[in-house]
Amino acid sequence: MNHDTHTSPGTETEPVPAMQQILDNHFLLLFLGIALPTVLYIVWGIMEVVSIPIAK
Repeated sequence: MNHDTHTSPGTETEPVPAMQQILDNHFLLLFLGIALPTVLYIVWGIMEVVSIPIAK
């Protein structure tokens, strides 16, 4: 027994877009919100250290 009132019998539902699936996944958003800034700051720090001139 189907209790879904938004679709009538015999109609096909549209597939959920990939971007909506990503944005609906809270744990993925949490991971990306922590991992991306961390990686960017590490890369930025490495670039800063590499750009320091060598003392003579």
